[in-house]
Amino acid sequence: MSISLNQYANIYSTFESERTRPVLDLLTHVPSQHLKSAIDLGCGPGNSTQVLVDLFPGVTIAGIDSSQDMINKAKARLPDVNFDVVGIEAWAPTASYDLILANASLQWVPDHQQLYPRLLSYLNKSGILAIQTPDNLAEPAHCLIRDVATSGKWQGKLAGIERTPRPSADWYFQLLNDKCAQLTVWRTCYYHHLKGGIDDIIDWFRGSGLRPYLSRLDETEQQVFIDDYKAELKKAYPVMADGSVLLPFPRLFINATR
Repeated sequence: MSISLNQYANIYSTFESERTRPVLDLLTHVPSQHLKSAIDLGCGPGNSTQVLVDLFPGVTIAGIDSSQDMINKAKARLPDVNFDVVGIEAWAPTASYDLILANASLQWVPDHQQLYPRLLSYLNKSGILAIQTPDNLAEPAHCLIRDVATSGKWQGKLAGIERTPRPSADWYFQLLNDKCAQLTVWRTCYYHHLKGGIDDIIDWFRGSGLRPYLSRLDETEQQVFIDDYKAELKKAYPVMADGSVLLPFPRLFINATR
C-alpha cells in the first residue's frame, strides 16, 4: 500500500525540533503589543501553533490545514485552539486578523502573485503577515529526487511531476513593498545535524519533497525508488565518522506589516 496524504502527519513530526526552529526565528521579529488575534495557515500537527500560543498568551489563536489527520493531531495537542480543515487556497475569512502566520506551507500553494496580496488584505491595519518557506529546490536533496524520477526506470510512472521554481527574495520584495507599511525579507541557511545519516535525509523528505513521487507508487515501487535515491544521496552528502550528516537547508522569511 502506498503512503496516503494523512499518513504524512507522523512522518512530518519526526523532525519537529528542526522544523520548529525557523518559526521561532520568524516570530522573534513580530511585536506582541496590540496583538489580539492570530491564525496559523497550514498548521500541520500544531508545532507552529504551539509557538504562537507560547509567545503570545492571551491572543485568540486559530489554525487551518487541508489534512484531517494533521488537524486531529493539532487538536489533541492544543484543545483550546480553534482548528478547521480548510485548504489555504479556499480560505476566505469573515473576520480580519492581527497576525497571519504561514510557516512552511505556502510553497504548496500556487500563484503567489495573487495569493500574497490576498493574504495581506485579511489583516487589520498594522497587522503582520509572517511567512517562512523552504528555499531549497536547488539543493542536492531536491535535485536528486528529480534526477531519479526522470531516469529511464521511472519515466513512465513519474512523468509530469514538476516543482515550479520559487521566486527570488527580490521578486517577493517587489511584489509586496508598495502594499505594506513595513516589509522585511531575509534568507537563512540552517545546517541540520542528522544523527541517522543518509536515512534521516530520506525520512525528512518523505514528509515533503518526496510526497508527490511516492504517492504514485505502490509499496514495493516506493522502496525501489528510495533505494535509487539513497544511492545518489550518498554521493552528495559526506557521512561523518559517527555516521551523521549535515543537511544544509535554506529558508526564505517575510514579515509584512499592513
